[in-house]
Amino acid sequence: MKLHFYFDSENNGHKSFELPGARPHYNPDRPGQVEHIFLDLTLDIPNRICKGTCSIRLAPVRSGIDRLTLDAVNLNIQSVQVDGSPQHFEYDAEQLHVKLSTPMQVGKQIEIAIAYSVEKPQRGIYFIGPDKHYPNKPVQVWTQGEDEDSRYWFPCFDYPGQLATSEIRVRVPKPLIAISNGVLINTEETDEDKIYHWSQKEVHPTYLMTLAVGDFGEIQDDWNGKPITYYVEKGREEDARLTMGKTPRMIEFFSEKFGYPYPFPKYAQVCVDDFIFGGMENTSTTLLTDRCLIDERASLDNRLSESLVAHELAHQWFGDLVVIKHWSHAWIKEGMATYSEVLWTENEYGWEDAAYYRLNESRNYLIEDSSRYRRPIVTHVYREAIELYDRHLYEKGACVYHMIRTELGDELFFRTIHTFVGDNAHKTVETVDLLRAIEKATGRNLLFLFDQYVYRGGHPDYKVTYAWDGDSKLAKITVTQNQAKAGNNGSGNDLFDLRIPIAFGSTQADKFKEFKSFTVRVHEREQSFYFPLEEKPEFVSFDVGNHYLKTVSLEYPVAELKAQLQFDSDPISRIYAAEALAKKGGLEAVKALSLALEKDGCWGVRAEVAKQLAEVKLDQAGEALVKGLQDENPLVRRAVVEALAKIKTPESYDAVKNLVEKGDASYYVESASARTIAGMVASPILKDKEDEVVGLLSNILRQKAGWNEVVRIGAIAGLSQLKTSPVALDLILEYTRPGIPQALRLAAIRALGAISTGQTPNNVDWILEQLQELSRETFFLTQVAVVTALGQMETAKAIPILNSLVDGTPDGRVRRIAEEAVQKVQQSAGTDQSVKQLREELDRLKKTNQELMSRLENLEARSKSS
Repeated sequence: MKLHFYFDSENNGHKSFELPGARPHYNPDRPGQVEHIFLDLTLDIPNRICKGTCSIRLAPVRSGIDRLTLDAVNLNIQSVQVDGSPQHFEYDAEQLHVKLSTPMQVGKQIEIAIAYSVEKPQRGIYFIGPDKHYPNKPVQVWTQGEDEDSRYWFPCFDYPGQLATSEIRVRVPKPLIAISNGVLINTEETDEDKIYHWSQKEVHPTYLMTLAVGDFGEIQDDWNGKPITYYVEKGREEDARLTMGKTPRMIEFFSEKFGYPYPFPKYAQVCVDDFIFGGMENTSTTLLTDRCLIDERASLDNRLSESLVAHELAHQWFGDLVVIKHWSHAWIKEGMATYSEVLWTENEYGWEDAAYYRLNESRNYLIEDSSRYRRPIVTHVYREAIELYDRHLYEKGACVYHMIRTELGDELFFRTIHTFVGDNAHKTVETVDLLRAIEKATGRNLLFLFDQYVYRGGHPDYKVTYAWDGDSKLAKITVTQNQAKAGNNGSGNDLFDLRIPIAFGSTQADKFKEFKSFTVRVHEREQSFYFPLEEKPEFVSFDVGNHYLKTVSLEYPVAELKAQLQFDSDPISRIYAAEALAKKGGLEAVKALSLALEKDGCWGVRAEVAKQLAEVKLDQAGEALVKGLQDENPLVRRAVVEALAKIKTPESYDAVKNLVEKGDASYYVESASARTIAGMVASPILKDKEDEVVGLLSNILRQKAGWNEVVRIGAIAGLSQLKTSPVALDLILEYTRPGIPQALRLAAIRALGAISTGQTPNNVDWILEQLQELSRETFFLTQVAVVTALGQMETAKAIPILNSLVDGTPDGRVRRIAEEAVQKVQQSAGTDQSVKQLREELDRLKKTNQELMSRLENLEARSKSS
């Protein structure tokens, strides 16, 4: 499953992951092995009703059991039969308790048949259709089982430890089609309806059973004779090809990398409306949000959709073929699916792009660790399993797989993966099974790595200093683990014990010459290492290849940082050097960064250099960034535009204004320019341009409707930065109305929170009234947008609305982020006007200081040249 992450709070330290009500969770006792599940259903789509029979074939594991408990939430249970005989049952709207008239016997399977219906469900199965606000919305029905939502649309033993084959037979009105797991074994037609009968012969858990119904266009492909089908709303077939057309090559790639040919008889990808995740890897039938579909222009710089397709496909091995036994081990599948995005990027775009992709995955985890909470990847203490589906599970899990690869090397790593998949195909696994596969395939015991990164929270935070002793020709490297408490120099749970490679680089004729490499054991809070070298190195590379998950601060002299930025072969090392140079500041740093922005061969490095130039408060940095707007790569241009938001000068404003007016080939660059230009005039320095910017953004909102509303969303985000503008507020409110395209409307709802912090008390109350009204909508994404908006507000009046969402939502994700938002509002509610005035005064002082520093640097440069 690929989530959209909607909520990242600001820095609040390492809060506990375990909220009140969290408890240990275990799989239930197993009365028998589920052998087969057969759903025979009829859909009444206009009335949002699903009704039929769920038949479960169960093989007892012990004799004498006379009571069964199934998961079934808010279903209407009409009858229960076992082997054709009616059974007494009790139902409490959460669990179905069946009293067996004859106790079970080992060796004798039983067939449980439950007649039931579900009306207007809130979870599990979703009925999508047009209404007065969205008359063009397609008629669709789709399901979502992960984590424990299958129980909302059929009675079952709803946990991943039970694997069974399955069938779904469903009656739908013509001309709709129904797609499910496995193979279509039969169809029947009546005058008005069509019955589809699908059969899944490979065992899988209940959360991977799926149904998708709609009037879809079908695009056929194949891999080794197996059908590959893309289902999309009719009229979007070309977008489907652009988005999913690499699927056969991906299947070939992952079959080879995982050492196991694609294991199911077909692979379908169904793009559905209003999907609540990015994608879901139902066995042989992945569901995707229709917002992943890209057009020709979006394909210029949108790789997210390609990564989503790769992620869900990788799950067909990790998650569907090899199934987790308990939710606490979900990192095994989600970490590998996320790491598979890196593997595919490496295959398709090269190792530098893959390294940069991996860096950004680690950053996503680091943001959550520093701002939301810190937790072990593997934990069985939570309130609902869906809480585990966070950046620790996905991105940190991916980084752990990469560190395993680093420890083993490529040959042994992929031998391990082949062993793990082959030994556990069509079975359930826990984390220990991965450790066993590593030992079986390689003889290595990597428990030390799992103890540090999987079974406990956190990561090392290194400070690295370098000095050269010319007399003795010794390079001194001092490494400090800042995350460890002072005085703890050899023990404690906060220290990491890793073998880190360090290399010293030399150059010749302005080209990289060679590395001299050493590996050291870093296990104390502070350690110094001495390396004999024949000559002084040009630069130092700590953690060569940057394979270990960490944060690092490089405290090297400017000369060494400049050389590393120019000559280090690893793009991540060059990025770290750029960050360190920016912290040092000065004209010399700006020159080095400007050269890298112009010359570096890796677009990711150029994008990062743009961000770092903006951190150097010299006019020359702004001049270099304006030149960067001409970069041929739209991803770099986007980064440059975003960086210019911090360079609030008339020159930078004119450059961005020109881009807003003339446009760009990239949707994302245009969106970024709309956000950036508003951020510029939010500063007192360019305050007189505010009316002009409001006019520019108004034009975008009127004229730039298009693919996924990306450009207009940028304009809304820009307006939200004009915090004191009542005109900007009115424009945002206009786009929160029902009938506005969903993506744009959700962005406008979120923007209400951002703009509220500068509005008058009356306007803040008006915003709160609007958000309270919006909070009554039951759609998951709307509720998340409302919570996000309320979490940005600086008034305690937002708290009752958040608490009402906590109490009223059926969704654990909304409940959790609303509780976190309450804490955030409580912290920020004390912000008052005097603080804002101090911020404005600080902005003015920073501007004056920047001008003085720029003049001083120019004078120093002239004196040196003379």
